[in-house]
Amino acid sequence: MIGLARRPSTDQRLDPRAFDLLSLTMAGVLGVHAGHLPWWLTAALAIVLAVRWWQRRRHGARSPLLLKLPLIGLLAVAVVFSYGTIFGREPGSALAVGLLVLKLLESETPRDARVGVSFACFGLMAALLFDQGLVATLVVALGLLPALAALRALEPAQPATALPQALVPGLALLLAAVPLALLAFALVPRLSSPLWGAPNPAESHTGLSERMSPGNFTDLLTDDRPAMRVAFDGPPPAPEQRYFRAYVMWRYDGRSWEHAQWRETDGRARPVETVEAATGTSYRIDLEPSDRTVLPALDVPLDAPADARLSPDREVFADQPVREPLHYAMRSAVRYRLQAQLPQTARSLALRLPRGFNPRTQALAAQWRARYGQDDPAIVRAALALFHDGGFRYTLAPAPLGRDAVDDFLFGTREGFCEHYASSFTVLMRAAGIPARVVTGYQGGYWNALGDYLLVRQSDAHAWSEVWLDGRGWVRVDPTAAVRPERVSLGAAAAAGNQLGWAQSGWLAGLRNRWDVVNHWWTEGVIGFDALRQRGLLTSFGIQETGTATLGLLLAVGTSLFVALGVGWALWRHERPEPLRQALRRLEAKLGRCGVRRRRSEGPQHYLRRAARALPAQRGELELLMKRYLELRYASDEPSPELLRRFQRAVREFRPRRVVK
Repeated sequence: MIGLARRPSTDQRLDPRAFDLLSLTMAGVLGVHAGHLPWWLTAALAIVLAVRWWQRRRHGARSPLLLKLPLIGLLAVAVVFSYGTIFGREPGSALAVGLLVLKLLESETPRDARVGVSFACFGLMAALLFDQGLVATLVVALGLLPALAALRALEPAQPATALPQALVPGLALLLAAVPLALLAFALVPRLSSPLWGAPNPAESHTGLSERMSPGNFTDLLTDDRPAMRVAFDGPPPAPEQRYFRAYVMWRYDGRSWEHAQWRETDGRARPVETVEAATGTSYRIDLEPSDRTVLPALDVPLDAPADARLSPDREVFADQPVREPLHYAMRSAVRYRLQAQLPQTARSLALRLPRGFNPRTQALAAQWRARYGQDDPAIVRAALALFHDGGFRYTLAPAPLGRDAVDDFLFGTREGFCEHYASSFTVLMRAAGIPARVVTGYQGGYWNALGDYLLVRQSDAHAWSEVWLDGRGWVRVDPTAAVRPERVSLGAAAAAGNQLGWAQSGWLAGLRNRWDVVNHWWTEGVIGFDALRQRGLLTSFGIQETGTATLGLLLAVGTSLFVALGVGWALWRHERPEPLRQALRRLEAKLGRCGVRRRRSEGPQHYLRRAARALPAQRGELELLMKRYLELRYASDEPSPELLRRFQRAVREFRPRRVVK
């Protein structure tokens, strides 16, 4: 792409307006990729682009070869240093955008500009590999405007116009292409994966993890991206019942909780925990990609959807990691009794604590057991009262904890968020002899009445506890609610208060939540338009066969029809007459009525001179009209509006009197 061409001659060089549009095109490509490029690479490329534009405008010369070659090598080294390779989606796009900007260093001819614009269009399309949302798609489409304007500026005899006016024809072309784009969208065969799909094993997605330790949720609690959308067949459950189970964690090493499947002592697989529920709630979830197999489900799921399984702890796991938006239907119980009888193996695991950790917590739990005897619910209430009345504070920026993390939290810092409270409460229960485990998932969400669904964001990630009580089975206990009830009733943003800054202000949060309806429609109707939906769309028009051959034939016929309509419109449209030519024809009509008609082979100058000889009494007027016409036609690319109006007025006022034969 970057070559060692000869220095162009003067008549081959780009004019300043074409170079400006080319620079704007490349700046647009850099802008749409800036979100996933390293900030220092984006800044460096922006500086190179700006310096090159200034150097071309001030000095009008191409950059020296000794500067280009080191920059190319430095770019390759920077990409390898940042990503470890030049292959893959992120490093490939970084290298492509860098080479595109460096192409500007040698862009001096129309050929260079056309190559740069073509590669810039590829770079714009590559941005959709990272974000296919509505806003991102519109930004990429608008990025085509300077590219189209640059190509138009390369055409010969194009008048210099202001920048906004130069972009208008490109906008008209984009609007004219919308029907053809819709036709291609509906008829191009859907594939199981995009043509540009490339493996990227190092990629990670924000989401819940199989391991939880105090502080891990900080990034999630400040991540405002949607995690899932939930539509209920009936009315939505109350806010205090909107708990979505993801991972059930039994193992604790003194610092972290870990999700791990365990079997019975004899090696047999554990059966699914029994649940007694009078009714179930039916709902549908649209899950965003997480690159994990866990499928969050409301409270206690009663069954698993297709291509998924129900774990012994009533978690739901898909057969494959979720790398594309996933839609699944579920039934769950929000009022239930879970595992009324606890096997001894499960009881032993639910009471296990590592030796030598948190002695003060162990002592406090022993005091409660001695005080309340076998009254396990009373011990649970005592722990919740400790959190409610013990001066604990909910914050997203807690102080760090040491080796005895629970001791440090309960008797020292007394500040944290859901992870801290769920972990310390569960340790307290186990130390007091009550079987307990940690559950992570999501809690709350925003009920979008306009879209009739519950929007759950990554910031709604939550952790709580389950304790086993005789006669009641596993019971959910949320110790965070004892410290900050708003976390359950109003959501994560309300619990955080002003800790999330202006981005969580009420009016802005409401605007984002309502805008999510548009994003949801775009995801469902455009990004999620798969082969099944394509078949359903075409079936409504009476097309039963939707094979590749049929779709190809329909696409060819539809494209031919659009091309025929475009050609027909171009051939039959009536252009608005040019004002100067129209005025000359009016003058010819006046002279023709006096017998002086213009011959086919006669130019305007010769014709008006002959008319002046035929009308000697008006020779001066005709010679003046001829002079003004020639100045307006040939003296400049665009005639002066004031001079044009004077010529039109002179033609209207001209009155030929007689013809001399």
